[in-house]
Amino acid sequence: MEAIEAKDYQVVFGTDGYTNLNAILKEKNYSILFILVDSNTHEHCLAPFLQNVVTQTTIEIIEIDPGEEFKNLETCEGVWNVLSELNADRKSALINLGGGVVTDLGGFVACCFKRGIDFINIPTTLLSMVDASVGGKTGVDLGPLKNQIGIISNPELVLVDTHFLGTLSIEELRSGYAEMLKHGIISSEAYWNTVKEASYSDFESLGDLIRQSIAIKNEVVLEDPFEQNRRKSLNYGHTLGHAIESYFMESDQKQRLLHGEAIAIGMILANYLSTQLCDLEEVVCNEVSLAIMSFYQVVQFDDKDIEQIITLLKYDKKNSHGKVLFVLLNNIGEVVLNQEVSNELIYKAFEYYKNLNKN
Repeated sequence: MEAIEAKDYQVVFGTDGYTNLNAILKEKNYSILFILVDSNTHEHCLAPFLQNVVTQTTIEIIEIDPGEEFKNLETCEGVWNVLSELNADRKSALINLGGGVVTDLGGFVACCFKRGIDFINIPTTLLSMVDASVGGKTGVDLGPLKNQIGIISNPELVLVDTHFLGTLSIEELRSGYAEMLKHGIISSEAYWNTVKEASYSDFESLGDLIRQSIAIKNEVVLEDPFEQNRRKSLNYGHTLGHAIESYFMESDQKQRLLHGEAIAIGMILANYLSTQLCDLEEVVCNEVSLAIMSFYQVVQFDDKDIEQIITLLKYDKKNSHGKVLFVLLNNIGEVVLNQEVSNELIYKAFEYYKNLNKN
């Protein structure tokens, strides 16, 4: 599969990708290679990955706990301490083998250690392949608040090996698919029509769709690397989606939602808001929303839940001058940025989501 040219690095795929990886390791001649894994990728992904790595450089493995709740500065401190104890220097490199938590946190760890060492991302989940693989966003959460601490810095290489998808649960695959659905909504009706009819469990066809999703995101990032304008479109569904994800993570009474499950709800809410504030036709809103809903379980919200979710909106990274700004739509592939939304409309959007469940 043909490589994708990102900013100062490539996204490479499969067998050819390992050839690229080994060439970089030989060229860079790193002093030590550190591989960051969580306990899941240590068990399921590390051995097959190492079978494809050819290097004479010493390799050290660093393991962290799995899950979004460990994507924090405390985990970073632990990794920095291990790097120091194992004599990492500025000519060392960190290979991040895992999902979005590992690649986001690992990239941030690498950027800060000794003011920056090289890092390479090997995404092992569908979400990290289509979302974290391009764009250079690294970082960690601040309590339940998503990605509040971080920096934009590009890896030396991203290698996408779809064989790792076989290690995932259906729930994790479904979570990652939400980002692919989003890429369809914000990019083109053609890709939307393809991805909404596809199956996230059909790995044979999924490989081509993954590459298309990465290419869509890469085109946006190349135009606007620091999210001043067009790159904000990639946050479609994420303003309320991240708030919902944070609320369910923080609540003792709620079952946690995976990232894609929360973003799917956020996109449906954004669809409704787009009919009220932009030119999205109701028939298109309903068609897109029902298609999204066909992939995900229904979640119940009461007024107290919604009130707390709205409170969390003040932490959204797109906010400016005290205003919460949404990404909305005029049509599939026609995004409208920096839209203010009243709390009253947000309540109505949740009512739309609730009533859509009855159809």
